Amino acid sequence: MSDPPLRILQLYPKEDYFTGAAIQVRELALGLHARGHDVIIGTRPSDIWSAKTREAGVPHHALPMASEVDLRSVRRLVGILRAHRTQIVHAQKGKARTLAMLAGLFVRIPVLVLNRGVSFPLDPLNRLGYTTRRVTAIVAVCESIKRGLVRQGVAAEKIEVIYSGTDTARFHPDVDGSAVRRELGLGPGHFLVTQIGTRSWKGNDEVLEAMAKVVPRLPHARLLFVGARGGKVQALRERAAALGIGGAVSVFPYREDVPEILAASDVTVDASWEGLGLTGTLRESLAVGTPVIGTDIEGNPEIVLPGQTGLLVPTHDPSALADALFRLATEPERARAMGRAGRALVEAKFSTRVKVERTEALYRRLLAGRGA
Repeated sequence: MSDPPLRILQLYPKEDYFTGAAIQVRELALGLHARGHDVIIGTRPSDIWSAKTREAGVPHHALPMASEVDLRSVRRLVGILRAHRTQIVHAQKGKARTLAMLAGLFVRIPVLVLNRGVSFPLDPLNRLGYTTRRVTAIVAVCESIKRGLVRQGVAAEKIEVIYSGTDTARFHPDVDGSAVRRELGLGPGHFLVTQIGTRSWKGNDEVLEAMAKVVPRLPHARLLFVGARGGKVQALRERAAALGIGGAVSVFPYREDVPEILAASDVTVDASWEGLGLTGTLRESLAVGTPVIGTDIEGNPEIVLPGQTGLLVPTHDPSALADALFRLATEPERARAMGRAGRALVEAKFSTRVKVERTEALYRRLLAGRGA
């Protein structure tokens, strides 16, 4: 006899839909739904979440979740949990965990799982939210985050490492990036470096400084930033111009054609210097067969295997980054081999399929442990 379906609430206290965290929630929920489980999703009010979940046949609940003590959200959450007879609440942020814990004062939650995808230090109050017995387990998105939590007093046996997943049916080596290269005015001889994400700690300035060292040696090198909003677009362009490489730098806002952008690229860079779990665009880039360069921090070394799937460089070191870019640009066969090896690694350890299967197994184990 097959195991009965699980009743699961994925709780995400934001309204964004295209960011890495939102994509992980969505693909996990839809993957579990496809495997026959009774999944519902709770987010802040969002037209796109409402429309997309309706298309997928997964119930969606809009909750204000204005703060960690939003009693209106707690009341509504209690009603949802009772009506759904929820067995597992998977809280995707600390705010969702706290709201679920408050709801749990009025309705039984057999299993409460908390996701941890960043490596910022826990403050004393936040640490309580990880060590409390009311949180059944913590899913860390890489081994590095687990080690950091253990150092801060969280029991190792409470933490399960499940890598964030990439949809290998959408991100694959046959994706056609030619339209993106035409949009950028690039020919076959241009060497395109791409960084997705434009927060300050992503190391955008270091990438620009590295490109300022590369372009005089490789005049056909180009840099693309993706995901800029508001004043960040102008700020990046002004910084590029000040470094004398304004003509070699392009900036895109948020885009939905990320697989095509990565396929159009010759290398994807992540120069982040804090806060990381494991950079999603490194996974996605390797999934389409494009090699990567990442900083040697947190979870990046778990996917960027030096000389095999890409290169690692120190943080805050534009010269080392420039040397790594030059190396990949001048060794195209080796770069392509890194991309192929990266695709195989993603399929084995970092795919959405693997993530969904491992999460399902964790849920069942935790429920069995609670006698539910």
